[in-house]
Amino acid sequence: MFDEVLSGCDEVQSRCDELVERCYPSSTVRSGVLVDAICAAARAENRGAAAQLVAIGELFAYRLTRCSDTEDWAIDTMAAVSAEVAAALRISQGLASSRLRYARAMRERLPRVGEVFNTGEIDYRMFQTIVYRTDLITDRDVLAAVDAELAAKVTRWPSMTRSRLGGQIDKIVARADADAVRRHKKNQTDREIWIGANEGGTSEIHGSLFTPDANALDKRLTALAATVCERDPRSREQRRADALGALAAGADRLGCRCGRAACSAGQRPSATPVVIHVIAEQATINGTGSAPASEIGADGLITADLVAELAASAKMVPLVHPADAPPEPGYVPSTALADFVRCRDMTCRWPGCDQPAADCDLDHTIPYADGGPTHAANLKCYCRTHHLVKTFWGWRDQPLSDGTVIVTSPAGRTYVTTPASALLFPSLCRATGALPAPEADPPPDDPAGRTARMPRRRRTRADDRAHRIATERRHNRNTRTRNTRTAHLVESATSTGPAPPNNNDPPPF
Repeated sequence: MFDEVLSGCDEVQSRCDELVERCYPSSTVRSGVLVDAICAAARAENRGAAAQLVAIGELFAYRLTRCSDTEDWAIDTMAAVSAEVAAALRISQGLASSRLRYARAMRERLPRVGEVFNTGEIDYRMFQTIVYRTDLITDRDVLAAVDAELAAKVTRWPSMTRSRLGGQIDKIVARADADAVRRHKKNQTDREIWIGANEGGTSEIHGSLFTPDANALDKRLTALAATVCERDPRSREQRRADALGALAAGADRLGCRCGRAACSAGQRPSATPVVIHVIAEQATINGTGSAPASEIGADGLITADLVAELAASAKMVPLVHPADAPPEPGYVPSTALADFVRCRDMTCRWPGCDQPAADCDLDHTIPYADGGPTHAANLKCYCRTHHLVKTFWGWRDQPLSDGTVIVTSPAGRTYVTTPASALLFPSLCRATGALPAPEADPPPDDPAGRTARMPRRRRTRADDRAHRIATERRHNRNTRTRNTRTAHLVESATSTGPAPPNNNDPPPF
């Protein structure tokens, strides 16, 4: 009987503890283990990020010791290693360049902070902020002292936002070198325009600009929207939106969409120096298909109904697949062949690069000077940077007849890229026939007076960085001196003349 009572009390106690725990969680072994696992994973993530930067820095140093005479090349060791990292990690050239800059800072400028990063005690975000906020320090001894102080203090700082973290770093930098403090530029320098893609082939535009420019733009859109006839089916707001596109194309009027042959507004030709390329199936253009279209160099898809609407006033050029066509004579491909290659590739074919094909070079995989044919299977799109990397930095590539490109790095790593059109327009990736064999008697090495030379920089990357830092430091010094002089003048003005009346005296009554 007594045991039964005790058992009932235990059940009641357990139930009460469970109810209390739901509102007031208590310390348990399980929760402690989970928190420890979270912290361990975070430290491992930090150590992994640091290890990646260490490896990138070592790769740069390795390449630099073997390519020390490339500092004035347009694609120097910094750009070449960035391209190699971008291909390996499948990231953009810009992001790879950013990681290389942090890797060099970790290796060359902030080794003590780098050691803390290697232990996993700080994360990549904090390391980025430290590198940026100390970038203007030019004296090696001052930089070493700041590096040591930051390494000693940074692990003791609590969690902070990026702005507060920057403020803490600035305090240390200011005591060591007042001209090296990064200053935030506001007011008129903040104006910008940015464009973001929406679903269905439309985009949003946001930004800020000078008021006179905004008023001029507003009036210009209204004027362009009024150049169509009264039977145009669009609303005033739609015509104003379309007028912005016409303005970007350099047109002096908005194309009317009334569809009447006798429309007086539509008889006046429009000047359109800017061309937007949209790839679409013929059925979609005719309004009988549902396949979406794609604009070369833009994200997102264009719906079939919008394609049919745009086709009413756009110039349409048929895209001809070369199939088994023989190589073309000469180095420069015909317009039809160039259009096919750009539409097939859609972007730069370097691993991780998404530069629009319209802005890329057409590269002969087997050089034309070595007998390489001007043929769809021997042509692909490379942006200028990766074109130069491939030509001068020991890369090799092999094209396949369906547009696939196999790229091999100087380190022997192999990457495979497929045309961006493979998913949207697979018909463009049909085999073009086997790559013709190089000509036994190739044309002269430079038929048009061109030779494969690396463009040279007017100033090296180191010179550019030194100039940028010197300019910003000079601006900081002038601002600091001006503020100090203003504060002194205000103090002098308030310390001269008769003493102000004592406002603390009681009223006279």
